Amino acid sequence: MSVNLTLILVASVLVGTGAYLFLSRSLVRALMGFLLMGNGVNLLFIIGSGPAGSPPIVGADDGGPMADPVPQALVLTAIVITLAMTAFVLALAHRGWQVGRDDLVADDTESARIHARAEADDLGSEPGAREQAEEIAAETERSERGHHGRRDEGATDEEGGTA
Repeated sequence: MSVNLTLILVASVLVGTGAYLFLSRSLVRALMGFLLMGNGVNLLFIIGSGPAGSPPIVGADDGGPMADPVPQALVLTAIVITLAMTAFVLALAHRGWQVGRDDLVADDTESARIHARAEADDLGSEPGAREQAEEIAAETERSERGHHGRRDEGATDEEGGTA
């Protein structure tokens, strides 16, 4: 069986470009990367499934070479899963656009604080890393208070006064 070099190059370009886009912070670019990688892998499945033009059903040909039906079934399943993932990620991007007018994934300050604290513990409580962890924690608390303060402006406390 001879493999077409052009198809392998196209599949590798699709997977490489998809991986580059998938690492983006934009949800739409990450979705495009996921779609390109999926199409590249599907193409690799089809390339590896056997010679083109061979029937995947036993008895359909007079004892000639037969294509493997499993990669074809995997590609069809991957197409359905890709469609569902595309719909889900587009819904996430649309919701992100409605809420914040952009589709970029925001930094997780809590994760950064935990990482800085773990580094401080690993380095033997080095003062610089510990201070950085405390600074990130203080920034998180300030942003949460500002967020909750805007939401609770008209709320009253239990005794009937304003919060």
